[in-house]
Amino acid sequence: MSSFENDVAALHASSFGWAMACCDRDADLASDVLQQAYFKVFSGKATFDGRSSLRTWLFGVIRLTALESRRYRVLRLFWGRAPREGPARGAGEPHEPNDDPAAEAPSPSASLAERQRAEAIEAALAKLPPRQREVLHLTFYEGLTVREAAEIMGISLGSASVHYERGKSRMSELLRESGHHERP
Repeated sequence: MSSFENDVAALHASSFGWAMACCDRDADLASDVLQQAYFKVFSGKATFDGRSSLRTWLFGVIRLTALESRRYRVLRLFWGRAPREGPARGAGEPHEPNDDPAAEAPSPSASLAERQRAEAIEAALAKLPPRQREVLHLTFYEGLTVREAAEIMGISLGSASVHYERGKSRMSELLRESGHHERP
């Protein structure tokens, strides 16, 4: 395996997370989009020129592939073919095994509170306009800078910064309204 292939493989988990965000949390669609993006990358249809980080470039390829997929689904729907099934509801993120799971296991009430908090954050994020949702996902979940998010989204840094600030502000309002007083 080449160094480039190893670098792309090392980004697989975060690439899938970004594909999920681009595909409205539909795991099957995200897998298809990611596979199509990888095909573009490894067949040479998308080429890395080094002007940005590999991660930024790859996330951009995934985003554009998801947009192409969405356009294709709309066209299929318009021409009368059956639409793809709705978003999949996953069972959550996998966890690593622990030597003593009981030692770190949260109490049932703490687990419930954490799940409710995560659901409130996900629901608030879903209520944001697409660009605000994308920039917040890229910065908070993928650990990218606002500048890198702007590159992936194909918008200016100023525009991304505005979407970032407005998104954080709106998320705070939505979380307060839902009884969660945390700042995103």
